[in-house]
Amino acid sequence: MRHFLEFEKPLAEMEGKIEELRRMTEPEGGMNIAEEVARLTDKADKQLRLLYAKLTPWQKTQVARHPERPKALAYIRGLITDFMPLAGDRAFADDAAVVGGMGRFQGRPVVVIGTEKGHDTETRVKHNFGMARPEGYRKARRLMELAGRFKLPILTFVDTSGAFPGIDAEARGQAEAIARSIEACLNAPVPLIATIIGEGGSGGAIALAAGDTVQMLEHAIYSVISPEGCASILWRDAAQAAVAAEALKLTAEDLRGLGIVDRVIPEPLGGAHRAPDEMINSVGAAIAGTLSQLSTLDPVALKQRRREKFLAMGREGLA
Repeated sequence: MRHFLEFEKPLAEMEGKIEELRRMTEPEGGMNIAEEVARLTDKADKQLRLLYAKLTPWQKTQVARHPERPKALAYIRGLITDFMPLAGDRAFADDAAVVGGMGRFQGRPVVVIGTEKGHDTETRVKHNFGMARPEGYRKARRLMELAGRFKLPILTFVDTSGAFPGIDAEARGQAEAIARSIEACLNAPVPLIATIIGEGGSGGAIALAAGDTVQMLEHAIYSVISPEGCASILWRDAAQAAVAAEALKLTAEDLRGLGIVDRVIPEPLGGAHRAPDEMINSVGAAIAGTLSQLSTLDPVALKQRRREKFLAMGREGLA
């Protein structure tokens, strides 16, 4: 059964009626069920287009967090062949919130890394809801360094509300691990393409997203803090999250305008969760085009270009 968001309730009632009609047998001398289904389906499509044509930042936040939205492992399964997962940070443990390994993207060897939230209760607990501990970021750094050693492009899929905020994570050097992961992104002598597929929260997201190209799905979000966290700090009231979402400029459209992300990938009507295979293929096509361009650059040029890209952010505002 499809999960509907709060602002989709009118649509939920309509689609529920359509499903009810489809299960009915054609009554004798009564209404034509096929015609009624077609009429309601057309009405539901129009309602869906209307809803998604004017989403607020807070509504986009809800879409980015949709439980049925394809997660990092779905993109890896859909785009990477011969995938060989690699585990552990070679220092403490393996963190299931960060998944990664080697495989082939359209026949080309790559290293792929992602933050995985999980798709049901069991997998969400296993992957700690996509909130990585220090060993997760140290694993990511290890894989990036491995990619550089073997001259393999790096593909990252970011979907996290942020790094795990627990005391144990802080005790094991959470901030240092994130900083080292960002450093590894910036120093990688190979192309690094980062895709924000859902939530891009705080340093936990930047740790995997300081790439040559940062692309973002249409209804994904990317911000230094969650709307609820921002509202709790500024107004001491998490209920002000919708106001905070507006102020944070966390949507793909806002961030493309600010030069924080390089490309926005359109989503199927109604969000990636309504047509996950279509969304995964679109992301694959976007990666393929970008990778072919970046592959023409030598390691020195890549690193210099990446450095200039991030140094340029905010310069206009300071001028």
